[in-house]
Amino acid sequence: MTTTPAVTRTASPRGKQRPGDRWFSGTALFAGSMILVTLAAVAIFLIVQSVPALFATNEDASILPSNFWSYVGPLVFGTVWAAFLALLMAVPLSLGVALFISHYAPRRLAQALGYIVDLLAAVPSVVFGLWGIGVLAPAVQPIYSWLVENAGWFPLFAPPLSSTGRTIFTAAIVLAVMVTPIITAICREIFLQTPVLHEEAALALGSTRWEMIRMAVFPFARSGIVSAAMLGLGRALGETMAVAMVLSVSGGITFKLFTPDNPNTIAANIALSFPEAFGLNINVLIATGLILFVVTFAVNALARYIVGRRKEFSGAN
Repeated sequence: MTTTPAVTRTASPRGKQRPGDRWFSGTALFAGSMILVTLAAVAIFLIVQSVPALFATNEDASILPSNFWSYVGPLVFGTVWAAFLALLMAVPLSLGVALFISHYAPRRLAQALGYIVDLLAAVPSVVFGLWGIGVLAPAVQPIYSWLVENAGWFPLFAPPLSSTGRTIFTAAIVLAVMVTPIITAICREIFLQTPVLHEEAALALGSTRWEMIRMAVFPFARSGIVSAAMLGLGRALGETMAVAMVLSVSGGITFKLFTPDNPNTIAANIALSFPEAFGLNINVLIATGLILFVVTFAVNALARYIVGRRKEFSGAN
């Protein structure tokens, strides 16, 4: 009786890597490090260029009304207010579209809608700005007029009424349309990753489709929904051209949605003011960019904190 010799495997020396492994790990480490280096370089540039403007007055820079903080305050308010309004409209719409694509629509219709949503995310912001000026603003002007006449007692709808429709609310609608494809695409993929056994178990217990979504899909996707919303918020905070084209700016701080006196946003103000800036005015605009950088960084840090807290309660675990 013949026996086949056993195949013996010789272990490689401990800690020794093949050249391909060393090359791949080194490349990955370099790519990851470059993200930190780039972020640090941007932060250093903004801080160095912003220091002269932080303590400047209107005697030093003609763009300042009195000092830097009185100049940047309305811009921060306009940026956060427009982004908040956009997110208030975009998140419910995005969740509805994502649920329809993932759990309600037939397969062919779901694929077509998915392609359309992905294509909307690729539309340039200038196109959205042109649409906001030429189509949206004239279309919503009668609605604004009716709200001011019949619900002007509500602080958000208080007069005076803009005659052009290029208000902070119109800019927020444009931003909502722009961020909806991003939030929808992320939520759709998260909803599709819900374990099938969880959904089937809920349906087997007698749940309706909506009850199954509420008990199985939403708990699983909660942290992902927060991440998608914060990603859309970051896009809305930094949007430049669409807001600059649509919004009719007069400065100041106001919560009124349909008035001609609208606050500006940081990104749009930089785009409109930078070509004619000179001297310390350039540093002032860069300093406002630093404020936007800090706000965006804080928003992303808050999103990471919320996702981290909710992760242990998510069905993903």
